[in-house]
Amino acid sequence: MQKEDKLKEIISHAKEYGFVFPSSEIYDGLSATYDYGQLGSELKNNIKSYWWKSMVQMNENIVGVDTAIFMHPSVWKASGHVDAFNDPLIDNKDSKKRYRADVLIEDVIEKIRGKINKEVAKGVKRFGDDFNKDEFLATNVNVLRNKEKIKGIEDRMRTSLESEDLEGVYNLIMDLEIACPVSGSKNWTEVRQFNLMFSTELGSVSGESAKIYLRPETAQGIFVNFLNVQKSGRMKLPFGIAQIGKAFRNEIVARQFIFRMREFEQMEMQFFVRPGEEMKWYEHWKDQRIQWHKKLGLGDDNYRFHDHIKMAHYANAAADIEFDFPMGFKELEGIHSRTDFDLKQHEQLSGKKLQYFDPEINENYVPYVVETSIGLDRMFLAILSSCHKVEKLENGSERVVLCLPPALAPYKVAVMPLTRKDELPEKAKSILATLKTEFNCQYDEKDSPGKRYRRQDAIGTPYCVMVDHQTLEDNTVTIRDRDTMEQERVSIDQLTTIIGDKVSMAELLK
Repeated sequence: MQKEDKLKEIISHAKEYGFVFPSSEIYDGLSATYDYGQLGSELKNNIKSYWWKSMVQMNENIVGVDTAIFMHPSVWKASGHVDAFNDPLIDNKDSKKRYRADVLIEDVIEKIRGKINKEVAKGVKRFGDDFNKDEFLATNVNVLRNKEKIKGIEDRMRTSLESEDLEGVYNLIMDLEIACPVSGSKNWTEVRQFNLMFSTELGSVSGESAKIYLRPETAQGIFVNFLNVQKSGRMKLPFGIAQIGKAFRNEIVARQFIFRMREFEQMEMQFFVRPGEEMKWYEHWKDQRIQWHKKLGLGDDNYRFHDHIKMAHYANAAADIEFDFPMGFKELEGIHSRTDFDLKQHEQLSGKKLQYFDPEINENYVPYVVETSIGLDRMFLAILSSCHKVEKLENGSERVVLCLPPALAPYKVAVMPLTRKDELPEKAKSILATLKTEFNCQYDEKDSPGKRYRRQDAIGTPYCVMVDHQTLEDNTVTIRDRDTMEQERVSIDQLTTIIGDKVSMAELLK
């Protein structure tokens, strides 16, 4: 299946089964805004829970906060967002479409990487088990030529972006002969910077004095509360502060479903360390975060690290964990060494000391910070797209199944009476009443058992419990596994244990 078709299929499935709806749809929607439906909100909350438990509950030196969306406007002056939170944009004069200039260039780089991967695939096909990938990548003429192309493009882009040479970015686009994906035209405008922050006014009096911003990231709420948390919690370095919250960016090029939206949710942790130790912790958190992702079982090959070509103004090291979405490898999570930039900037502008007294070395200093930042909506899309499968069955039919990690599934179990008579619904509801104190459950009595199983497969329910006439005789039920479709006869008394062992988050947290 083509990747574009796969994304369309995911969007359709998400709407049909109550995961994600276009926002304000009865008014023809609002661009790049979406609402999470009854199943989407459950899945989203379970992802949050997995992150929060992994980050806060499992680390004694990390605590959580929930800070305000509205902040004093000086916060964003200090952080650099007022002056430097820009995207380089370019318009195609023929299609009237607007693009991020750096993304257009990165797409070219990705195509060249695709050529390298094709060469590797040829080598595997030709040499089989004797194929030495590392040696091939280091010696093959075509691979080396394409690697050199990538390096040349990346060097030019990095130099232009870091020096804010927008003409240099434009010239690179022209030299690469990049065409508009819609019109195929190379008739471009110049490259311009566009600030991404939403502004609004506080109170009833308008004017510059009342201008505030919707936060473009959750991190600054952590930085301005650094001392509050450290002193009230008696925290010793190194320690972290975690937060889950909404952020807002006026993305001009918002597209690809929930991958890039103007209103989105972040899961961020800022880890405060002694200066000089930041790179050790940077590597530590890179390792911890990729392990967190891989524990979900979405496929190790779906992840890769990508070092930033142009680092943010606050960073001395930065890498993304990229995921193979339906539209290709894209950023899922960022790990950044932010140095002491944020705390020092807030110190300078506020006039308040934001320092830590280190009793081990008897010194006051401004800590350095290592950040992990993941987009919750992107994580949702990564899980939904990788778990959505169409399987051919032995009888020649197909089933659509969401092979969600059981701990994240919206419903853990569906309870079904075989028929709507002979006291089976009453028995099923009594079982449901017992199970729902432990798990999020669904009761389903409509349609044939086969259709009901397919419906639960499509929404990712790990277990289905069928109540039949034998249940009334011996207090046993049939329990069906979503992934294997195998059915087993078990005692009702065993249900909580059987289901609990499979859907528990404990395995993920080990």
